[in-house]
Amino acid sequence: MINYKTLPEFEKDFKSLLKRYRTLESDFETFKKYTIETFYEKNVPTTAFVPVEGFCGEEYVSNKVRKFACRSLPGRGSQSGIRIIFIWQEKSRTVTFVEIYFKGDKREEDRARLREVVKQIEEEKKCF
Repeated sequence: MINYKTLPEFEKDFKSLLKRYRTLESDFETFKKYTIETFYEKNVPTTAFVPVEGFCGEEYVSNKVRKFACRSLPGRGSQSGIRIIFIWQEKSRTVTFVEIYFKGDKREEDRARLREVVKQIEEEKKCF
């Protein structure tokens, strides 16, 4: 079973996008069930997300979702322009959602935020 965590910043980003894209909440649940869980639970290959270079370690992998279908953006399919940044930790089987944004509003992920989360993960690892 996969554990899901979200950062407060992610929740703020999500609420902001939800005002513009009303189906985002159900689309996000579908994404978790059919993309993340099928990849990490059933080992079904996917091209929906790619690792973020420079933010991966032995205990975790940072990923950028590039294929996210949003029904509020008709005619775009999985190339909606919505990006999600998350970190997968194999040992604890945890997905931590770091950021969500629309590519038309923001060119790339907030690397400072991602760096901070990775730093926290590495510090937690040292404690054990």
